Amino acid sequence: MHWRTLATATLQIAILCALALAFFMRTPQVSGLSMAPHIDSGEIVVINTMAYRFGRPSRGQIIAFHHDSPAPEIFIKRIIGLPGDRIAIDKGRVTVNGAPLDEPYVRFPDGRTFAQVTVPKGALYVLGDNRADSDDSRFWGFVQQDQVLGKALFGIWPLDRLGRL
Repeated sequence: MHWRTLATATLQIAILCALALAFFMRTPQVSGLSMAPHIDSGEIVVINTMAYRFGRPSRGQIIAFHHDSPAPEIFIKRIIGLPGDRIAIDKGRVTVNGAPLDEPYVRFPDGRTFAQVTVPKGALYVLGDNRADSDDSRFWGFVQQDQVLGKALFGIWPLDRLGRL
């Protein structure tokens, strides 16, 4: 392959990536420990803003959404409950529709109990992976699906976190 052909192809790919980032992706910087150890404070995460225009959210996905408590900001949490799901938390153990939820991503549990709730239509129930230090649906309720910015894909900064979530 001739070096000019390679350079042209590389430039075209770079331009396509820049356009995708500009129009279909967001890159918020995470502030806080609620998703630790999977997403660290200060980490920059790529969010696919088109993910839910063509598909539906599913349990276990990590999403970014607008939240207004106490001031407007972007939160990143994991989807635990979908519309119609009954969510209960007993001494830190989450059940969905009466079945225990397998949560290998939770490294810092919270042993508290919360009343059972049913996720309404058009809403999601979200929790941080670091249950001991997360401001989430246990405290302020559901996330409306129209507040969701998109699906978290991977980290890009710092470089040692590149590609991980």
